[in-house]
Amino acid sequence: MLTAIKDSRIDITSEKSTRELAENLISYIKGGEFVFLYGEMGVGKTTFVKYFINKVQTKERLDLTEVTSPTFNLLNEYNTKNFVIKHYDLFRIKNISEINDLDIFQKNNKIITFIEWPELLENNSKIKSIDLLFTYENELKNRTVHINGLN
Repeated sequence: MLTAIKDSRIDITSEKSTRELAENLISYIKGGEFVFLYGEMGVGKTTFVKYFINKVQTKERLDLTEVTSPTFNLLNEYNTKNFVIKHYDLFRIKNISEINDLDIFQKNNKIITFIEWPELLENNSKIKSIDLLFTYENELKNRTVHINGLN
């Protein structure tokens, strides 16, 4: 699956396939990346981030933490031995000044940044990112993700 991960559409209908995709993405992450998560509510964005974070914690022999949606507090941070993983959910942002206050685009090779609802960012096309586009298919019976921007 690792070679199929680049610029392809992947079925993530099962939670197991979502977990496997998140775990496989880890081999592409070196630190300093911005991962943009696009998709409707409930399509699996936060579940994907949970599996990614928990796999990093497992690899680093850390206790697994509960990973929840940062919808109401906008940001959840997870410290591991090698990284700070920042998980933003911008769904509730009402104006661009709120985003500026979050200091989202701090460039640091020890930070991995996941951003749900990145379409709310002004000029997000100027940011080099890995884009994951989560979608429902077959009248909401299936879910897929399309990945762009992996090197």
